[in-house]
Amino acid sequence: MNMETLYSGRFLNMVREGRWEYCERVNQTGAVMIFALTQDEKVILVEEFRPPIGKQSLCFPAGLSGDEGPESEQAAAYRELLEETGYAASEMQYLFTGPSSPGLTSETISFYLAGGLQKVAAGGGVDNENITVHEVPFQEVETWLMKQDAAGVSIDPRIFTGLYFMRTRLKQAFE
Repeated sequence: MNMETLYSGRFLNMVREGRWEYCERVNQTGAVMIFALTQDEKVILVEEFRPPIGKQSLCFPAGLSGDEGPESEQAAAYRELLEETGYAASEMQYLFTGPSSPGLTSETISFYLAGGLQKVAAGGGVDNENITVHEVPFQEVETWLMKQDAAGVSIDPRIFTGLYFMRTRLKQAFE
C-alpha cells in the first residue's frame, strides 16, 4: 500500500495509508516504560500534565528510546528512570514489546522491570518536563490510584500491567 504524508512536524508525522490515517514518530518508533518497585516495596510513579488530554496523568516512568542519540532500549530504560525519578537501577529486566496505541500510531513500547533501586538524584525530568515523583506503598497503590482518579487525575491503564508483574515478582521472592 502507498503511504502519503499529510503533515510533517518536528516530532510526529501524520500519514495516510489507504483509508487509514495515523501518526509516526520522526527519527524513532521505540519507547520504553519502566515498572519500578523499591526494596521497601514502594511503587514509583510519575505525574505530569499532558496537553492532549488537558490534565495531569499518572504513569510509570517512560520515554523515547534514542531521542538523545543512538542507544539500546535497555540503556534508554536506565536513563529515563534516572531522569524522571532520580532512581538508579542495578538491574533492568526486559519483559516484552508491544504497540502503544495500534490504531493511532506506529510507536512500540518495550517494558522493563527495574530492580535494585537507589535514590541518587532529585528526578523531575529534563528541559521543559515538570514531573512529580510518587512513592506509593505497594499494598496501598490500588486504593491510592482510585483516589487520584476520583480527584480528576488521569490513570494510565498500563500501571495495572506493571502491578501484575510486580505482584508476580513479590510472590516469587517468597516461594
